[in-house]
Parts: sequence; C-alpha cells; structure tokens
Amino acid sequence: MTGHHGAPRADCVADSAGGITFDIADADATEPAFVLRLHGSDPPEETRLPLTPADAGRFRAVLPSTVELAEGRWDAYIGRRSVEPGIRDVRALVEQVHEPDAPVASRIPYPTADGRLAVRAWLRDPHAEAGDVTFGPGDCRVTGTLYGARLGAGAVAEARHGRRSHLLPVDGEGDAFAFTVPYALLAEPPVDRPRMWQLWLRPAEDADAMRVARILDDVWDRRNVYVYPEHQGDGYRAAPCYSTDNDLCVRVAP
Repeated sequence: MTGHHGAPRADCVADSAGGITFDIADADATEPAFVLRLHGSDPPEETRLPLTPADAGRFRAVLPSTVELAEGRWDAYIGRRSVEPGIRDVRALVEQVHEPDAPVASRIPYPTADGRLAVRAWLRDPHAEAGDVTFGPGDCRVTGTLYGARLGAGAVAEARHGRRSHLLPVDGEGDAFAFTVPYALLAEPPVDRPRMWQLWLRPAEDADAMRVARILDDVWDRRNVYVYPEHQGDGYRAAPCYSTDNDLCVRVAP
C-alpha cells in the first residue's frame, strides 16, 4: 500500500516491560524504517525501528524494552510523513512491574494535540513514584514508593520554587515514603502571583534529591486527569497538581 489516501496510521500495543509494538496501515512499502524522533532535539536524535511486512498489507515495527529512549516526547515518522494514532492498547501499563533496583523507564504511546502519534518516555534512576495524596485541614500528605533507593538517615522532602526551598520531614521505611506539605508554609505573604512548588525527595543525607512524579501507568499527561481539591487559606488558594512531565507540584495562587 502506498498510502495515497492519507497518512500512515499505527495501532499500538504496549507491554508491561516497556516494549511497544506498532502495526501500521498505509505505510510506504519502500520505506525501511519506522522512526521515533526526540521532539526539539537538534541535531535530531532518532531511534530507527525496522519495518517488516505483517498480515493484510500492513507493516510492523517493534520497540523492545531493551532499547533506551531518552526522557522526552518522541514523534513517530515513516519517511517524512508523520504517523497518525490508531487503536492504542495500553492496559498492560497499569500492571507494570518494575525491578526495585533497576532504572525506571516508562514509555506511553499517545495522540498529540494536533493528532499525530508520539511516545512519551521517562528515564529516572533513582525514582520516587507518587501514590495517594490525602488532605488535612490545611495540608496535603503524599505517599509513594522508591525505586533504586531506600530511605535512610537524614531523609527529607523538599518544596522548591525558584531559589526558595522548604524542607519537610519524611517518614516511612525501606521503599515506602510519606510526607506532609503544610500549605501556609508555601504561602508566605504576599502571594501576588501563582507559584508552582516542585516536590523533591532526598532519600538519605548523602543522596541526591529526585523529583516526586507519577509515571508508572497509562496516563501520559495528568494535568486534567488528576484534579485535587483546593484549600482556601488566608489570602491564597493551594492544591497539589501535576506538571506537563507528570511531576508532582503544589500550586499556590492569590
């Protein structure tokens, strides 16, 4: 099929190990590769996957879990043509099993805002995966799981905004962590414009801090999916939220 009637279209199946299979209709049979190109990379960073004939005139490309993708958004192309998303089966991502001490690599195929196929990739080592967020009268409590790290002496969470930072006590043990964010602490007056506080976790005194994020499921952009209750404080409003990269933040606004 030469694809005269539109862009190539790919159905995707993601597996729990991080591999993705692309089944492509209307691919140009003369093109040897399915190309993933890192968005915004210059010179372009590309991963090329061989296109092999599958049934009914379709072609197949496989991204094995062993092929590393740098963190970011990877746009899909065949030749110079961008690929349209077909059916996406990402159910296996909800049941992902990650080795406790291996780097966390998560990849989710998704449709971009302008209707093209892309793969969102995360690569974090170590990683602090956010779990449930619960709410007190003027705070939120974040629980989660560590990958590639364990809680040790001197563990601390941190809320950062620009050059400002507040340290927060952490409790938990092993790979489980929890900490509470008091909103009033982040709302030092005057709150004259919205502030986005990033949440970090330092698992031990001599360890590097890592972003607290939620990347181990099938949601490539949590911003509109996870909307948390807003606390009305004295001259401010505050609520946890996710960034475009699924990093957990606390937004404080007038």
